[in-house]
Amino acid sequence: MAALRKWLLAGLLVIVPVAITVAVLRWVIETLDQTLLILPEAWQPDRLIGFHIPGFGVLLTLAILLIAGAVASNFFGRKLVSLGDRVVTRIPVVRSIYSSVKQVSDTLFSESGNAFRTAVLVQWPRPDVWTIGFVTGAPGGDVVNYLRGEEYLSVYVPTTPNPTGGYFVMLRKSDCIELKMSVDDALKYVVSMGVVAPPITNR
Repeated sequence: MAALRKWLLAGLLVIVPVAITVAVLRWVIETLDQTLLILPEAWQPDRLIGFHIPGFGVLLTLAILLIAGAVASNFFGRKLVSLGDRVVTRIPVVRSIYSSVKQVSDTLFSESGNAFRTAVLVQWPRPDVWTIGFVTGAPGGDVVNYLRGEEYLSVYVPTTPNPTGGYFVMLRKSDCIELKMSVDDALKYVVSMGVVAPPITNR
């Protein structure tokens, strides 16, 4: 029985990551294949070839991104994007949604952006309970009028195993311990629920 249990666990360790990876890739490909619907029906690959081949939507999406990036990178493209931004920001309801999404996307995807700057060790959700957070900047706006006396940091505390959900907190810098591990290693540590521990670095 011990040998069977060992083989079962070994099989799970091999099959589960592969199955999850295949499922995620399948979902991504099927989602991107929906972009083919923007093409005229006569131009859709399924009609031209006579049968469905998954993945054409990925190629179309990459082509659209490359074309949009090439257009937005030149002088006239930047002017056009700026004009579009001004038009969208005049629409009452759309304005708040678009501006928020644009600020986040600029931070995440721009070459100069740095969404997660450093990984820090913080006490959360109560003293003497420690977790990993990520510094996203410093408090701003009217908040700084109430956070006086010490330097504060804006920290994102992700949940496990899904780091896209979490908490935004403002903590004293003195209460945050900066870690020498990279942001990528810290994210892996969080997503794996502490199973994939980064290598120990001596201070």
